[in-house]
Amino acid sequence: MARRVHVVVSGIVQGVGFRMYAQRQARALGLYGYVRNLAFGEVELVAEGDRDAVERLIAWARVGPPSADVNEVRVTDEPSTEEFTGFDIRA
Repeated sequence: MARRVHVVVSGIVQGVGFRMYAQRQARALGLYGYVRNLAFGEVELVAEGDRDAVERLIAWARVGPPSADVNEVRVTDEPSTEEFTGFDIRA
């Protein structure tokens, strides 16, 4: 069964490769969606796919890449839309 989440990650998460690493993780897990930087220094992820894979991406986001310092991860479940065809980095 598919799950879709909206995730906002705060801390030192911009300028450390967070989006690139998140994209790699999501693609390796077979997820769809996107990752992008937000205006106030946070990173937003929208991910959709297998429930276990989504949970694994959330667990990864709580740690982030080696140079990141994650302070908080806010997760909101959303209705699945199946609108995505891949997992992209957005500007």
